[in-house]
Amino acid sequence: MKILIADDEPVSRRMLEATMSKWGYTLTVCDDGEQAWQAFQDDNPPVLAVVDWLMPKIDGVELCRKVRATANLRSMYVILLTSRGNKDDIISGLEAGADDYITKPFDPDELRARIRVGLRVAKLQSTLADRVRDLEAALSRVHQLQGLLPICCYCKKIRDDQNYWHQVESYVSQYADVRFSHGVCPDCLSKMNLT
Repeated sequence: MKILIADDEPVSRRMLEATMSKWGYTLTVCDDGEQAWQAFQDDNPPVLAVVDWLMPKIDGVELCRKVRATANLRSMYVILLTSRGNKDDIISGLEAGADDYITKPFDPDELRARIRVGLRVAKLQSTLADRVRDLEAALSRVHQLQGLLPICCYCKKIRDDQNYWHQVESYVSQYADVRFSHGVCPDCLSKMNLT
């Protein structure tokens, strides 16, 4: 999974990059919030971002607000890493949309643990989004089976949207997760003298 680092302080940025590279993460490194915002516009944006609060152009708090206001970025996990550590700053950062907050100087073990938590949350959100898409597709198929079905009163074939006629079994099997087993009902048994 791709992780973004945004910090305008070269020493802090290099330390973050070296530490996180050692852990095997694929990194995108940015000098300021504007570069980070541009990286978020990529077709395959990072799933987690570690951003400094105080940066030129777009600061970390504003970056959090922009991420939360953008539909395809809302599930990104954002860790605000900053020297601003008083209670009011922490509350402001979290209310702006940060998922987590770490004060500088950071402890590498704590950062690693928080990144792991963030990646777990991001993976769960991705799995949930996939399940929602699957459910919506299933509901769409169910809606296709609702409503008026044109059926031949003689042979009982069903007409589809492309004006083709299908056996009931093949039509229903195509639009629902259904398999048919065949048998003979009691009425047909008596009509055919099979009893």
